[in-house]
This record gives sequence, structure tokens and C-alpha cells, in this order.
Amino acid sequence: MNENPKDRITKFLSIGNRDMMFSELSDDLLRAMGAYEILKGVLVPISGGENGQIAVRSIFIDMAKVVGGDAAFVYADKYLAYIKAVAGDDAEPMLVSEGAKAADEGRFEDACKLLRTALMIDPKSQAALYLYGRAAKACYETASAASQEGELDSLTYLSANNDNIEEYIGCFKAESMDTFEVLTMMHPDFAMGYYFLGYAYLNMGLYLKAKLTWDDFIRLSSSADENESGLDDDQLEDLRHEINGMLLDLDEPVQIERGCNQIMGGDYVGGRDTLSKFKEGRYENWWPLWYYLGVAEASLGNIDEAIADLKKVLTLSPSNTDVMDELAQLYEAVGDKVNADKYIKKAQLIRNSDH
Repeated sequence: MNENPKDRITKFLSIGNRDMMFSELSDDLLRAMGAYEILKGVLVPISGGENGQIAVRSIFIDMAKVVGGDAAFVYADKYLAYIKAVAGDDAEPMLVSEGAKAADEGRFEDACKLLRTALMIDPKSQAALYLYGRAAKACYETASAASQEGELDSLTYLSANNDNIEEYIGCFKAESMDTFEVLTMMHPDFAMGYYFLGYAYLNMGLYLKAKLTWDDFIRLSSSADENESGLDDDQLEDLRHEINGMLLDLDEPVQIERGCNQIMGGDYVGGRDTLSKFKEGRYENWWPLWYYLGVAEASLGNIDEAIADLKKVLTLSPSNTDVMDELAQLYEAVGDKVNADKYIKKAQLIRNSDH
């Protein structure tokens, strides 16, 4: 298995390699394939063809799946060499096409494998990056939906390891976001990269990044090439309308995120003033709002106000032991040992009950 710490999804994709059959091909077949020098003595993946015949095209595709599933596979270099030798300059487009086909058929893990191999051949491929980001997105969305319905058979790894569902979702979500970030950096004029990256940021709670990214989508999509985006004018206009609506909904979350960032950056007065506007309304029951207000007040020396804000946190998040620790420290700072001990004991009790 690939040991690259940045490769977060090989552990999920490589499990499919275990179910594949491998065999050494005859010299005659290798010569007919034009692969004798590359594949002599190499075990290759075999899929049954019509009438039991070995299908050369399926070997090509299966090799790409194996390599995309695990770049450290023992014969990965040989497989890549064969793929490049037999397909030449068409290798990356062929794999992109096969990846798109797999995704269309709902085989999202296969799509990821094929597109990962395409990116090994051409790391800057706009099409491969775009479709790979979408395939990874489809993997975690499918896993999330399947988990809720209790049906994980559509995903090879999770059908055998359903206890790792949250890790699976998190890894593919991060993989998708990172891929769209790379796509927008390498192809800064490609509007659809910003469309999906904005949603990736939104799903991570990065509202300001989502807003800025979608601002770029609106700007670029106004003059996007239909052939490049794969969408006609009406479809692009529908997406623009959708994102304009999302941008309106993001106005308040962006302000809240900005206020939290101000406080984390040491601008306690500015951050407090920004967040105070949201004490009443749709965000009044969002406990991090009160937590950051408490941090700001405590940092400004307003202990009573800080205590009140942190107590509000506990009404919304009753088992928040970190907030209990902070309350204990505040009470100790004003010499209230009774309340300090009270919150120390409450936090200890909750932590002990978790073990």
C-alpha cells in the first residue's frame, strides 16, 4: 500500500485489488499485444471476456484500476509503462473517458481509480482533475446516503468495513476539496472548478472562502466557453442563479466567521462588536457564537460578561468540558473557589463517564 501520508484514500481504493485475478500471459499473446518487453514475467489483471477469451482492452482498463487504487502496487511501474506504450498520447484522454463512463454508471470508486491513473500520466489535466474531484465528492455523498439507509454494498471498502464510515467520508471529502483547489490553481479560468470548490468550502464551514470562491465563479461563468464547461448558456445561467442565491444566504455566516477570525487574531473589541449583532435571531442558539463572545470578554477583562457568555454555551452544549475548564479558571481569577471547584468536578465527572 502507498505510504505517502498525503494519499488519504489508497487504503479505501486498494481493497478492490484483492478481488482481482492475476495471471502471467503467454509469450505469443504478449507479442500480439506489443507488450513482450514490458510485461514478460509480469502478472497482469485478468477479466473474463466473451467466450472465455482474454480481452486486451479489459487488461488495459484493469491495469489502470490497479495503479489508481494503489500506486505502490508491485507492478505499478510496468502497468503504467504498458498503458503509455499502447495508448501513446491518447492514454490520458482514454482514461478520462473511462473514468467519466464509470461515474455515469455509479461506479464512483472505479472512476476515482481510473482518473488517478490519468493524473499520473498528466498531473495538469483539467478534465482529469475536474472529474476526479467530482468522483471523490460522489463517493462521500454516496457513503453518507448509504450509511443513513444502512446499505453500503455499492462501495467496495465500506461493504466490508462499515465501522469506518466517518473516516471514509472525511477522507474523500478532503480529497475532493484539495482536488478542486488544485484545479482552480492550475486552471484559474475554468469556472466550474470554482462552482464545486465553493460547495466544498461550505461543507467544511469555511463560509468566507466559499463566498470568495463563488464570487470568482460568477465572474468567470459570465464569459465561460460552452465547450470548456460542458454546459450550454441556459445551464450556466441556472447555476449562476443558484450561486447568487447561495451568496445571499452566506452574508450573515460570513460576518460571523469574520468576527470569530477577528477574535482569534487578537481584535477582541472588533470581533465582539461583529458577533454581538447575532445574539438574537437565527444564530442565537449556535453555541460557538457565545463561546467566542466569552473569549473576547475574558480577554478584555470583562469577567462577569465572559462568565455569562460561557454559561450560555453550556445551556446549548451541556457536556462541553473545555468550556467548564474555562469557567473554572475565570472563577479562580476572581477568587470564587466554590464555583471554580464546581466546574472542575463537573468536567471531571463527564470525562470519567466517557471512559
